[in-house]
Amino acid sequence: MASHGNAANRVALASILLAFCVAGFGIPTPTPWPEQFHALLFQNSSGKLSTIDLWYDFPNGRNFNIIHSQLGSTLYDLEWTNGTSFYYDLDAGSCKTMHFPVGILSPDWLVSNSTYIGVEKVGGFTCNVWSKADGFIVYYEDVETKRPVHWLFFTGMSQYVMTFEPGKVLEDEAWQAPWYCFDSEDNESFQENGGDLKVPNELWSVLKHTTLLDMAERSRM
Repeated sequence: MASHGNAANRVALASILLAFCVAGFGIPTPTPWPEQFHALLFQNSSGKLSTIDLWYDFPNGRNFNIIHSQLGSTLYDLEWTNGTSFYYDLDAGSCKTMHFPVGILSPDWLVSNSTYIGVEKVGGFTCNVWSKADGFIVYYEDVETKRPVHWLFFTGMSQYVMTFEPGKVLEDEAWQAPWYCFDSEDNESFQENGGDLKVPNELWSVLKHTTLLDMAERSRM
């Protein structure tokens, strides 16, 4: 009975907060990302766990996901604003280069064409929630601090933001892909192999990130 009561209280709280936001201040809008930040993410992809060091550097046109698999290898997803992504494993000495129609996400990628869902509790945080492109991604932002808390992708993959450090920048030398990324025949163009997907331009970066993560999961199976 207590669990049902707690659930009812959470629903009531969310309803009150949503009504307050709409009546008093209008529909909330997502907070644009800082132009540079570091975030530590905890990821669950079909039960496969990993942590991700996310380095976002919009002024320099680059985005870096360093994916540490549970009791496994470290995979690097290095994205540039010209649409080129390098996906490599330093221990294995392997690299795949992919080319996408657009580059990295802009700081305000969520602001336009997103649908406000309401207020939900996630991991103890009261969050405003938005959906982008009919559920392509669902985005949770802390009501008080405006920091991102949780992302849920259309594939079912979920990511929780463990730390968020606006203004933190990775040193330039760490952005250099290894030499064999430029000497490999194992390249792929997503314009050719995935161009029929109906994806909003501002979400191509999200798609290529989830695509590369799916490739990583398949490579470990």
